[in-house]
Amino acid sequence: MIPRKTSRGHTAKTVNAGAPKTVDAYLAALSDAKRVALELLREMIKGAAPEAEECVSYELPAFRLKGKLLVSYGAAANHCAFYPGSVMQALKEELKDYDTSKGTIRFPAEQPLPRALVRKLVKLRIAKNED
Repeated sequence: MIPRKTSRGHTAKTVNAGAPKTVDAYLAALSDAKRVALELLREMIKGAAPEAEECVSYELPAFRLKGKLLVSYGAAANHCAFYPGSVMQALKEELKDYDTSKGTIRFPAEQPLPRALVRKLVKLRIAKNED
């Protein structure tokens, strides 16, 4: 695991899956709970953006649409994370109960993000990428 400082000053330990080449390789290296949570998130993203292509970006599973990064997600030592970027500001009220920082939503593997929230965030990213 690679320790790094977050914007809130605490250290997050990113799971290093040995520089995965594929999303499946990244997910295979995780604990069962994190893998299940992130596979669910992966399916929600695919449902909201069926034309998007899966990739690995910065050693994290991600989706690209028309050559542009759309969203990414991953696991750290104590949580899972979804990285929808700056569009989070538009849903500030809906995100108030989540552990967030600029462009990041952290959540426990046992409490996946709601499908409707993921869909809204992905749709906002698609609209932003089209600007």
